[in-house]
Amino acid sequence: MAEGGRRQQRAFIGSFTAAGGHGVLTAAVDPGSGALTVLSAVDGVPDPSYLALSPERDVLYAVSETADGAVAAYRVHGDKPELTGPPVPVGGSGPTHLSVFAGHVLTANYGSGSVTAVPVRPGGGLAGAASSVLQHTGSGPHTPRQQGPHAHQVQPDPSGRWAVSVDLGTDSVRVCALDGGTLTLHREIALRPGSGPRHLVFPPRGEHAYVLNELAPTVTVCRWDAAEGGLRPVGETPVLSGVPDGDAYPSGIVVSPDGRFVWTATRGQDVVSVLTPDAVGEGLRLVATVPCGGTWPRALALDPSGRFLYAANERSGDVTWFAVDPDSGVPRRGGSVEAPAASCVVFG
Repeated sequence: MAEGGRRQQRAFIGSFTAAGGHGVLTAAVDPGSGALTVLSAVDGVPDPSYLALSPERDVLYAVSETADGAVAAYRVHGDKPELTGPPVPVGGSGPTHLSVFAGHVLTANYGSGSVTAVPVRPGGGLAGAASSVLQHTGSGPHTPRQQGPHAHQVQPDPSGRWAVSVDLGTDSVRVCALDGGTLTLHREIALRPGSGPRHLVFPPRGEHAYVLNELAPTVTVCRWDAAEGGLRPVGETPVLSGVPDGDAYPSGIVVSPDGRFVWTATRGQDVVSVLTPDAVGEGLRLVATVPCGGTWPRALALDPSGRFLYAANERSGDVTWFAVDPDSGVPRRGGSVEAPAASCVVFG
């Protein structure tokens, strides 16, 4: 225990058990260096590739990124998470992302191209069945990746009014409402054809959104209107300098707590890029790229203080941590911890 009886900070690492991962890892976080020390592993759910914490931070939710598709809930009072019950089917295949919104866990189902809402019971456990599945439709010009919809992320907007889903297969972002447990489409916003949007982040002021594109190594800057639930693209910035020598597949994007820096990860090139917004937030500038410390960085995470950046390197099987330069935003490698088939990191 930390001083004053508070639990020391923990990190939770998701992984692909089908590729040798150990399930959900729990790690202690050194507050001075950002270093991780693995404390436990729980392997009761297949392929818990993406994780999210409840608002109270005492329940951890995990997708099961399998063909059948499910979501699970763990209590995290100790150093080893405990399942609250059996995984709940999401009515879609390959759920690859999830978030907590309006008393529900939402999953983005990549394989089926849909978004699911599962009600949360008092205490944080999950109801036994999904309350709504919203099917996406459409396609894009990039074959074979865009023959149909592939929902890759879903999360609340900063106002807490809307659920925003990003679809790689349809080159679009959907703004949805959740009313009485039912997801309804409010608006669909088209992005550049063939860009393959993957993940989106909102800077602290909540007036813009940065959409990371997987099929074109770029970030699309958008204006966000929470009152109208409207998203309008205003520019696109490369996350790599020059033309990549090999394949380049951007994966994760995070923004600093003060909004001064944006970081992206790119698989294939195995780098972390540093970008800075302009004064009004409608333009980004590529500042630097640094090695990710491993191979195939699937996701990035920033610790709550904003001092340390983490890359979950799926194919090298580790999580690398970096100290962030407070003036330039450039990450400096600190070390790494073994985490087979690592896919994401969240902080408790």
